Amino acid sequence: MANQSISPERVPAAAVRSRIGRGKLEPILFNTVNTIFMIFLVVVTLYPFLNTIVVSFNAGNDTIRGGLYLWPRQFTLQNYKAIFVSGTIYDAFLISVARTVLSTILNIFLTTMLAYTLSRREYVFRKPITFIFVLTMYFNAGLIPGYFLMKDLHLINTFWVYVVPSMISAFNLIVIRTYIGTISESLVESARIDGAGDFKIFWSIIFPLCKPVLATIALFVAVGAWNSWFDAFLYTSSRQELSTLQYELMKLLSSSMNANSNPAVANGAGITRDSASMVTPLSIRAAVTVVASVPILLVYPFMQKYFVVGLNVGSVKE
Repeated sequence: MANQSISPERVPAAAVRSRIGRGKLEPILFNTVNTIFMIFLVVVTLYPFLNTIVVSFNAGNDTIRGGLYLWPRQFTLQNYKAIFVSGTIYDAFLISVARTVLSTILNIFLTTMLAYTLSRREYVFRKPITFIFVLTMYFNAGLIPGYFLMKDLHLINTFWVYVVPSMISAFNLIVIRTYIGTISESLVESARIDGAGDFKIFWSIIFPLCKPVLATIALFVAVGAWNSWFDAFLYTSSRQELSTLQYELMKLLSSSMNANSNPAVANGAGITRDSASMVTPLSIRAAVTVVASVPILLVYPFMQKYFVVGLNVGSVKE
């Protein structure tokens, strides 16, 4: 009799209310879990860099004790003084800025022009030339042939040894060509009807529409050029005026590790005997990391919008 007292119309209504209740609970539960996960991800991502900053501002002898987390225990600027005490750092900074700017501009402009050429269907040699560029991504002649090539081109001990080898990138070429392929062909055909030539089409239509992918490639090229030190070691180590910031910081870090055992080497790098007793390789490495990272961190926020869009190249098919 109890079952008969329940109206048949109430059963669907109760089920609907139950589903509505679950529908309201699920977004709240998802947002809560997602927020907790994102906070955890931010902490895991930022903490190593924050800890590096703390170590760079902490006394080297105290850093050895450990236990540093989010605030220096013995605040000091000695780690940064040990880096900037040498006047060569400032000249090396200017060289690094110049090579980064020139490498980025030339790589973007020349690689985009080549990518546009290889994206044209009427160009009969586009497939074999593309194949040759892709082949260079899998096979490399090696370090010694590369050095002799730079020597034959008379680039050794010159500033242009930093710029010329990076003017064209096979990987960037493929990425930009793929992006150009997503641009409507009707835009190019309309420009041709109006009498525009290939260079006019490239500069007025293709280049502006490629801003997202070009910003992404520019960031890749700039970071690579800024962080590079091995080419300075190979090609310009005999000319101090052509040394880059990364190479100078690498030499400084190496000298700080040998400061106690070889004071002459430390003094040659600008680390005095007194400062060597106050800094350690760990504190110098932290300060070097911060100095090398700051310029890129200042540039990235202005390119983040284009960088996120550019990373989606080829991910969506219409």
